[in-house]
Amino acid sequence: METFNILADTAGSAENTVVVGGHLDSVQDGPGINDNGSGVAAVLETARWMKDAGIKPVNRVRFAFWAAEEDDLDGSGHYVNALSEDDIRRTALYLNVDMAASPNGVRSVHDGDGSDFGDDGPEGSKEIEDVFFRFFEENSLPAETTPFDGGSDYEPFLQAGIPGGGLFSGDVESKTDTQVQSYGGTAGRDLDPCYHEACDTLSNIDSALLQEMSGALAYVTAAYALAPRN
Repeated sequence: METFNILADTAGSAENTVVVGGHLDSVQDGPGINDNGSGVAAVLETARWMKDAGIKPVNRVRFAFWAAEEDDLDGSGHYVNALSEDDIRRTALYLNVDMAASPNGVRSVHDGDGSDFGDDGPEGSKEIEDVFFRFFEENSLPAETTPFDGGSDYEPFLQAGIPGGGLFSGDVESKTDTQVQSYGGTAGRDLDPCYHEACDTLSNIDSALLQEMSGALAYVTAAYALAPRN
């Protein structure tokens, strides 16, 4: 079966391209509104907000909507494998959003330096983590880290040596008592009880969490779009 990635570029220097993406596909067993319609919505909202706010990127932003993430990251893997060495050098970083509105969810940011989970990203990934946390701190929103476990579209970028980071609101992990104190919700229940299930519909969305995560993505995207690469 043939499928396609969808890419859209802003103006700005291609020498420091900021790639922002989420996957379009879902598993066959479910409609995939949280996984990953929510991530796609956050990417689209970031693009819309940048246009409406009149932001003129110094660095090009490439909004990417990946095909076939659920089939072994085939879409993002194809994209990265097709990059030349110069293309890789010109890719400043990759921001990933894979599930941003889990109904019993959390606000989590990928652990760029591996300080919490042991698997770090290429140099620059810790800075991405820090910028995400800066948004949450400035808005008095608790947040935590989540590991780079190879399970989403950031993985081909990390393997190519491109700094990465992103957001995740949770899937099959059970919510802890500590997380309930930070985010509300129900302890002992999955962060997304409808993960990869037929019930992953519009009723499986925390719209307030989606708004917060979209704000974080827009904030970090704009920060890198407007700042020359070090």
